[in-house]
Order: sequence, then C-alpha cells, then structure tokens
Amino acid sequence: MIHYKTAAEIELMRDSALLVSKTLTEVAKILRPGTTTLELDKLVGTFIRDHGAVPSFLNYRGYPFASCISVNDVVVHGFPNGQALREGDIISVDIGVIKKGYHGDHAYTFAIGDPGPEVMQLIRVTKESLYKGIEKAVAGGRVGDISYAIEEHTAKKYGYGVVRELVGHGLGKHLHEDPQIPNYGRRGTGAKLKEGLVLAIEPMINLGKREVYTESDGWTVRTVDHQPSVHFEHDVAVRKGKADILSDYSIIEAAEFQNPHLHTIQAAALPS
Repeated sequence: MIHYKTAAEIELMRDSALLVSKTLTEVAKILRPGTTTLELDKLVGTFIRDHGAVPSFLNYRGYPFASCISVNDVVVHGFPNGQALREGDIISVDIGVIKKGYHGDHAYTFAIGDPGPEVMQLIRVTKESLYKGIEKAVAGGRVGDISYAIEEHTAKKYGYGVVRELVGHGLGKHLHEDPQIPNYGRRGTGAKLKEGLVLAIEPMINLGKREVYTESDGWTVRTVDHQPSVHFEHDVAVRKGKADILSDYSIIEAAEFQNPHLHTIQAAALPS
C-alpha cells in the first residue's frame, strides 16, 4: 500500500533527510587512509543522537550497526569493522535516521586517494544516473520511467551491471514503504507517480557483472566477480513538473572537496 504525505509531513521528512546529509558531511570531513569503518559508525551514531534523532538502521531486522558502510566490491549492507581503509578504496556510506516519527535514508560513495579512471568514471556515471532518475519523479509519470532512466544511462550507455536484487523504495513513517523503485525497467510501466509520494531513489551499479551474492552474515552483499560497486541515494518528493530533492549533496560535496584525502569528480549536468 502506498502512503501519500501531506505538505507538513514532507517538511518533517525534509528535516530527517537533511540530518542524514549533515551526518554524511561529518563522515566526509574525517575519511582518510587508516580510518576504520567502525570509527565512522561510532561518529554516525553519536552525531545522529546529538541532533535529537535515532539511527534507523540500528536493530532494524537485527542489523547491529548505525550505518551500512560498503567498501569496494561490497554493494550494500556492509558491516563496519576494524580494518583500516586504504588508498584507492571506495566507500559507500548509507545512513538512516528517525526524527519526529519520520525517516530519512540516503547514501553517498567516496573515493580515498585515486582508485583509477575506470572506477572514477563508475562513480560519476552512477551519480549522474541518480539525477536522471530523479528528473522522472514527477506527478503523472510512472515508476518505470525512473527505472528506465537509470538503466539507460548506466547499463545501456556504459555497459555497467545494474543490480536487480536490491531496489529503491517509498519512505515515510516506515523505512521501507511501497512502491519499490527498481534501477531497471520499461518506461510507462509500474505505479503511477502522484504528489505526496516520497521515494528513496538509489542506483546500485557494478563495474562488472550485475549479479551479487549475500555473505553468511545474512547482510553483506558483494558482486559475484568482486568488481567495484557504487551506490548513491537521495530522498525525493514527487511534485508536478519537477521533483523536490529533500536531501542535500551540496554540503557533502563541499566537505569532500576540502578533504585532501578524497579523490572527487563532479558528475556532469547535475541540476541545482
């Protein structure tokens, strides 16, 4: 069942989404070789609680951490651990919060040092594909329009593997709501998009094959060929004419560009 939000509820969700953005900004400030993902997770949990919210992920279906931190060939749901990050690693940090009863949930992929041109292109294209999908999150369209836009820009244009087992989703009082938002599909298909719908749109794109597997911990998802994977995610309210992005990458990007340990590349033609 799809739950549509009032204007007031969407503003509460914007507040939650912006707290996630601010938390990711704090991560961007300290990422460097030698940092552990456990240190990042501690920062995430503390920062969220200090700002009057609760980590959405902690204890969600038994998940034991405040964040999902996925390194290199881990697609999503990576467990924070004590292993030091190294030059050339790419790190997807996925964070959720509950504030005043509503969830924010989005992700950003960082590169420590230079992982090479192939991987940097994958990061750029995946980020671009997120905005390609968001452009289609307008009232009167269909879920398949979002899905097709992401797939067309990644798999069809660049030959990347689009993960099928994991998808975007509706967002609200629950972390995962209807409808599901695949990153592949046909235009003009799927649920109709109406004002008041809030979505977490999240392309998960692999450098190599699209197939993935889940490790024995029941959470960590890796690429079958152990090629790198990139994950970006925004929280978006469907509007007439133009989608309303509730989360904010600009503050994350500012911190990323100021951190000499992070290798950054601006995605082309991103809307303001």
